[in-house]
Amino acid sequence: MSNYITTYSKVHFTPLEPKPEEIRVEDIAHALSLMTRANGHFPRFHSVAQHSIECCEEAMLRGATPRVALACLLHDASEAYMADITRPIKVYLDTYREIEAGLSKAIYQRFLGGLTEEEERQVAAVDDALLYYEFDHFMGEKVLPFQPITKIPTFAPMTFEAAEQRFLELFRELSKTLA
Repeated sequence: MSNYITTYSKVHFTPLEPKPEEIRVEDIAHALSLMTRANGHFPRFHSVAQHSIECCEEAMLRGATPRVALACLLHDASEAYMADITRPIKVYLDTYREIEAGLSKAIYQRFLGGLTEEEERQVAAVDDALLYYEFDHFMGEKVLPFQPITKIPTFAPMTFEAAEQRFLELFRELSKTLA
């Protein structure tokens, strides 16, 4: 068995040894558009790409810099290469979390030149806010001990094709502002 995956764009990508030049936003957008949030337990399809789009849009509404908005769009990009594991299990998988952190760092390095601790904190705050409202909307469950201040997304159904295209549009728009 090989130690690489074949991506949507036919790159032979090694998640344990990521090469920045092999990280393609098209692969990330496509894969995340087909992956479900909450390990598929929401009552209807809600993709990781749509979650990432909503995080990005939330960051923009909060007046975040284009760098932070783009980081929000990319915050789950490692899942395109290694899938995700639910939070209650992930906390016990140190090696998985190390691999995920290394891959995320490579992705942020590729597209943003890295992130500061403050930018990471802002991304985490937006991600937690969307997590809260997703579970409240889809499951009627409050998953955090506080209610984050945020716009409340409509969580309108989005096809995987539409999510993939919107992800790429946001990526291109924000990347232009950083050039």
